[in-house]
Amino acid sequence: MNWEVIIPLIIFLLITFSVGVWANKYVSKTNSFLQEYFLGSRELGGFILAMTMMATYGSASSFIGGPGVAYTTGLGWVLLSMAQLPAGYFVLMILGKKFAIAARKYQAITLIDFLKSRYESKWVVLLSALSIIIFLFSAMAAQWVGGARLIESLTGLSYTTALFIFAVSVLVYVIIGGFRAVAMTDAIQGTVMFIGTFILLIATIVAGGGVSNIISELATENPNLITPFGAEGELTPLYVSSFWILVGVGVVGLPQITVRAMSYKNAKAMHRAIIISTVFVGFIMLAMHLIGVFARVIIPGVEIGDKVMPLLTLHVLPAWLAGIVLTAPLAAIMSTVDSLLILVSSSIVKDVYLNYIKPEATEKQIKTASFGVTTIIGILVFLMALSPPDLLIWLNLFSFGGLEAAFIWPVILGLYWKKGNKYGAIASMIVGVGSYIVIHTYFGNLFGLHTVVVPVLLSCIVYVLTSLITNKTMGMKVDYGLSHQTKEV
Repeated sequence: MNWEVIIPLIIFLLITFSVGVWANKYVSKTNSFLQEYFLGSRELGGFILAMTMMATYGSASSFIGGPGVAYTTGLGWVLLSMAQLPAGYFVLMILGKKFAIAARKYQAITLIDFLKSRYESKWVVLLSALSIIIFLFSAMAAQWVGGARLIESLTGLSYTTALFIFAVSVLVYVIIGGFRAVAMTDAIQGTVMFIGTFILLIATIVAGGGVSNIISELATENPNLITPFGAEGELTPLYVSSFWILVGVGVVGLPQITVRAMSYKNAKAMHRAIIISTVFVGFIMLAMHLIGVFARVIIPGVEIGDKVMPLLTLHVLPAWLAGIVLTAPLAAIMSTVDSLLILVSSSIVKDVYLNYIKPEATEKQIKTASFGVTTIIGILVFLMALSPPDLLIWLNLFSFGGLEAAFIWPVILGLYWKKGNKYGAIASMIVGVGSYIVIHTYFGNLFGLHTVVVPVLLSCIVYVLTSLITNKTMGMKVDYGLSHQTKEV
């Protein structure tokens, strides 16, 4: 083991644990365990909101999987990845004050709370919880794999041992600290991600003899590597454009991001977070994917794409600095895992257990259930991650698409279109998720578009038509009072 590399990582983990212990005092003293454990009592300021959004969104696929694909695909993947730049902007602008107002009005703690109050339907709640559990399990498995791959590359430990160390590290501070621990560690991790990315980009350019030399070497190896179309010409304009749905606009439908839009304390915090998150996400996505392409010149012949980033860092930086910089991908992975873990736990405890299994549960029983469910989920994801794919980015993007197909229209149209009803939401979820799984399994990129595009369009059409038809046939007149709500957040 290279202890110069490992010691900075151990220090980083200890800081993370201390934040969890600190946040636990809020969990212990709060009068509302659910509000604190799953939403941090809605007290996030602008910087922390921006960092927690960026850190949750910038995951193992951004720091490990994405650069790995860029390594094999070329600069075309860098162009495609920049569709992620306005993700935070879209979420906070589209949902904005209206969503936070609605969440406070309904006393919503989770996205499913909002959907339950908006549509007043048991089936909307159960379908939502099922979608979150299914797709976020695959997303969490991707992050577990990324964390284990990183520790495996740095320490020489077996993959299984590395996976165990990572899983225990995350579970400890999430279980004891809840959402506040997640948000505070995200702020630390987001800052580490930004600084680490900057250092690694400079070191990579220097090691490659400058940008012009790197580009020349790539062009000599394969001219397609420096075009927008990929090493094998696989990135068509239609496919690249459709990625704006998956990782740009569609991010509004991701529950782990959407819940952030109900956790800020005031409008000023939201406005500040829009600016900070857009700048930080834009820089990190551009830099990390460029680093992945440039690595092809510096360390040729890497067979497993997910190992490109750790191997490159160890190659271009002194050991002690590599250890510090490699806390960035570890931070990205941990920050996404903790957010997904708390979200799945809240879906089971708050949205299913409290609503339909034991509504009269005491505060102590809720705490026990929350801690127990979080632990069980972590163990199940650990077992799933024991057989990892070669490139975890595909597992992560699969979960993105499924969640967007399920939630984007019930959330957006439920917020802004008063004629939308529970029948439209149920039909939209079933058609969106069902068509996504069928197309993903049997057709792949239908019509040359990314798999998610057709399901998102179908779910929108079904939502609108079903709502209009049922409103007309049943003589329904729906107004949930949001259109006349003028109160400032």
